Amino acid sequence: MIIAIVFLLLLLFPAATILMWRWKYPELRWDWQKIDTSKIHFPAGFLWGVATAAHQVEGGCDNNNWSEWETARDENGKPRIKNGQKAGLACDHWNRYREDIALMQKLGVKAYRFSVEWSKIEPQEGLFDLAALQHYRDVCDVLLAAGIKPVVTLHHFTHPIWFDRRGSFEREENIPFFVRFCEFVFHELHGKVHLWCTINEPEVYATQGYFRGEFPPGKKDPLLTGMVLKNLLEAHTQVYRALKKMPDGDQAQIGLVKNIFQLDPYHRWHWLDWALSRQLNHVFNDCILQFFKTGHFKFKISRMAEVRHFNPGAQRAMDFIGLNYYSHLHVKFLWNPPEFFALAHRPDEIMTDMIYPIYAEGLYRAIKTVASLSVPIYITENGIADAKDDRRDLFIRRYLYALSRAINDGYDVLGYFYWSLMDNFEWAEGYGMKFGLYEMNFQTQERKLRKGAEYFVKVVNLN
Repeated sequence: MIIAIVFLLLLLFPAATILMWRWKYPELRWDWQKIDTSKIHFPAGFLWGVATAAHQVEGGCDNNNWSEWETARDENGKPRIKNGQKAGLACDHWNRYREDIALMQKLGVKAYRFSVEWSKIEPQEGLFDLAALQHYRDVCDVLLAAGIKPVVTLHHFTHPIWFDRRGSFEREENIPFFVRFCEFVFHELHGKVHLWCTINEPEVYATQGYFRGEFPPGKKDPLLTGMVLKNLLEAHTQVYRALKKMPDGDQAQIGLVKNIFQLDPYHRWHWLDWALSRQLNHVFNDCILQFFKTGHFKFKISRMAEVRHFNPGAQRAMDFIGLNYYSHLHVKFLWNPPEFFALAHRPDEIMTDMIYPIYAEGLYRAIKTVASLSVPIYITENGIADAKDDRRDLFIRRYLYALSRAINDGYDVLGYFYWSLMDNFEWAEGYGMKFGLYEMNFQTQERKLRKGAEYFVKVVNLN
């Protein structure tokens, strides 16, 4: 009798948990055949922009952790970057920024989110290159003269080699080096820049570099992943406090950029698919948001790693949240050790050139998720890799519809930055992924507006 009761409970517990999860985490789906995506509205003053990152577009970034990574090989002797590519000259944005700002004016956008390259500004520990800093001052001046607001990201995946050799964000005692760099840049640019992003996608930096091993330093250590993520969040908090104390700090808007990528269960009836989904969402999303809600950081991967941290000051350590959103993925449990799960997509989904589909409903879900932080939201990245340019128009129409719907439903979204202004070096994917509104010819450095970008331009200029 007792054995029968235990067996029944083992059956009922997963079933009850699945029902609860299905209710709490619905996979939102809209009937796009019945939706007119042109029926959208954005409030007066809504900030339209485009985004890039220094290493991906500038060229000449040869003194940072990524420049070393691009010459490295994996344990099988294969290049770390697809097709052995290197960022190299990239879009030569360092020299062509005036030309590119003129392209922004043609789009009609009023803001430009870009990152400053730490390895150019502080190429050696404690040695600051004033000429490099003057370059970024000049960029800001040209933007402002063109009627475009500069939005600065202080860390977008790259940092100097000297910082990397110190252990970078693996070591909490290295955080002051980053704080010092941020203070230096803020001191020089605060009169020109109102919106500041401290760290771009800390969960991507941590998991790709320390769990999956696809970004530098290429480690696969679950515990170290949690430590690095904790240190990045702590670094943001310390930078926020430090900048707020500086002249004009109380006038600056300072936030973190968080990527939301929903990991949904492939089978919504499958207990193990759900368990995987919840575990991955904890690592990528929940533990980070919880830190800024409560000050408590708890990173846990069952039987692999657990990291705890408490900083009560984290609860008030952002003026806005930057939301990067692209898509979602389904997770499927596998009885195939050591690989226990696979990332999957459903046959009816429209795929991008990346491994994920077009899923505009997810932008609405992501906005709802980060709105729990109770601060204004900027969509700091959203775009599609589409080399054929045969899905970009559809992508933009659906995602802007989802954005408009979220705003009309009361969510406090103040701006949207399309990723990216032009094709660029897409990290581990090299130059194969074409995210740009402008198509790049990397041999001639010619920029050409894609037809699939025209609807974005139309919407921007209607508001």
